This record gives sequence, C-alpha cells and structure tokens, in this order.
Amino acid sequence: MSTETVPSKFLSYLRLFRLPNVFTAFADIAMGYCFVRGAEPPDGSLAGLLIASGAIYVAGMVLNDVYDVEVDRIERPRRPLPSGAIELGWARQLGYALLLIGIAAAWLAPWLASRLPAGSGLWRSGVVGSLLAGCVVLYDRLAKQTPLGPLVMGSCRLLNVLLGMSAAVDPHAAESALFWGYTAPQLAVAAGIGTYITGVTIFARGEAAMSHRVLLALGLLVMAGGFVLLAKFPDLGMTRRLAMSQPKWWPLLITVLAVFIVRPALRSLVNPRPAVVQAAVKHLIISLITLDAVLTFAAAGMGPSLIVLALLAPMLLLGRWVYST
Repeated sequence: MSTETVPSKFLSYLRLFRLPNVFTAFADIAMGYCFVRGAEPPDGSLAGLLIASGAIYVAGMVLNDVYDVEVDRIERPRRPLPSGAIELGWARQLGYALLLIGIAAAWLAPWLASRLPAGSGLWRSGVVGSLLAGCVVLYDRLAKQTPLGPLVMGSCRLLNVLLGMSAAVDPHAAESALFWGYTAPQLAVAAGIGTYITGVTIFARGEAAMSHRVLLALGLLVMAGGFVLLAKFPDLGMTRRLAMSQPKWWPLLITVLAVFIVRPALRSLVNPRPAVVQAAVKHLIISLITLDAVLTFAAAGMGPSLIVLALLAPMLLLGRWVYST
C-alpha cells in the first residue's frame, strides 16, 4: 500500500506508535497466557492483559520519541515530533495517559477471569504491569544511552511475558511456585525472552552507524544465552504435561529455530554496514513472534500456536509503510 493512500495525520500517529511492533507485545502475552493455561479456552482476563500490554508498549514508543526529540531534530527530522506533524506537549501527555490506561487494565485483568484467581493471582497482574510501566519510563528517560539500556529493555520483555502469565490460573503450580506464584519453567521462559531481547538491543546499538564487530558478536552471544534458557525449561519441573508429544526433541527444535533467527545477524559480522545491520535487527524483532508461536506450540498445541503466528500478518502488512525501528 502506498503512503499516499493513508491520511498524513493518521500515518504520523502510526509511525509515532511504531504500530507494527505492538504485535510482538501481543505475542508475548498470548504465549505467556497459553504457557500457564495450556489449550484451555481463554477468558476475559486475556483481553485485559492484551490491552494492558498494548497500551504500555505504545506509550513506550511515544515517550521514546518525546525524550529523543532533540536528537531526532538533527538525525531524523522527518519523524512525527521533530517535523511538527504531532505536537510535542500533546505527545508527552498521550504517552503518560497510555501508561495509566495500561496499568489500570493490568489491575483489572484478573477480575475479568471466568473464575477469580486465589492469593497472589488477584494482585500479581497489577504489580507486574506497574513494574513494566516503570521499566518503560526508566529506559526511555534515563537508561537508553547507558550501558544498562539493553538490560532494562530485556527486563521490559521479561515483565511482559510474566504479565501474560499473571492472570492465568494453573491449579497445579501452587506447591512448586518459586516467586510470586511463578514456577521455574515459567520464569525460565520469561528470562529466555528477556535475554534474547537484551541481545537484540546490544546488537542494534550500532544500527545507525558503522557497527563495531565486537558489539555485534556480544549481542549474538547474549541472544544465544536466551535460546539456552528456552531450550532447558522442560527440564525444570513442569507442573503439567506439555502439548508437544516428544519433549526430548525440544532442544533440537530450539537450536534449528535459533539458527534461522540469527542467520541474517551473522552476516552482519562479515559486512557490518548500517543497512545490513538494520535489516538484521528488523528480522530479529519480527522473529520474536515466531519464537513465541513455537513456545505456544510446546505448551498448548498447534491451534493456539497458529493464532500467535498469525500476528505476523498485520505486523508485516503495517510494516510496508510504517517503520519499526
């Protein structure tokens, strides 16, 4: 679709929101939810979690540009805020309003469940959503340009997966829970996704300029650590039977998927031109949906995993005219 067919003001908001990427946040939520509930039909709590995650994610994109506006006026003057297409003060208000909406939806989500979760389940979603919102502001306002930036970004993804797991009820998990009602396999999956995104963020640090091969290699190494965590989760004591019929093949499946995902990034080590690195970063972000779909398959079976994988369609369609980095 040509950008001329989209009203310019509407297109400016889509670009400010980085709307294609919000589907990766939805994929995290759906995967986390299915990881706990398995193939059981979802209830209203899933809708609340999706709204919470989407609102917080879009808020993060808006506030990212709010706090970067002076740099963008020099390096990216055609973006919505430096170009004046969207007024800076309004964007700041919109970003924080979306954060509040996301936090409120997270606190409300457990009350939309078909049966109310017991104990920590009633407050866990709200606390995790609030922590996620705090991490988003921390990254956008303070940490982004510091060495801690990638770790904070990875923490945002970890918390987003935990948010997806937070309102789903697993009656068998109470005795084996390690932290806030989360079991070791659940924490390993959330940490695996968070570690992967930490690596992607390190890798992307040189996206806008000639990248340093050491930084690219470090990003790939951290991503590999994330894949190891994802490969090991079935060995940590699942509280219920996995949907996949042959769990022993799971590490091999993750290894094959990891090779597919990082292959364009490996090319960047040979040719670290900005365009090559930027293309690799886009591929790594898009691949998060595939990774979430495979994890959903392991926990809940083919049907739910195909629904998660289908989130690639709107992401790729919107990505034809809305930048994602």
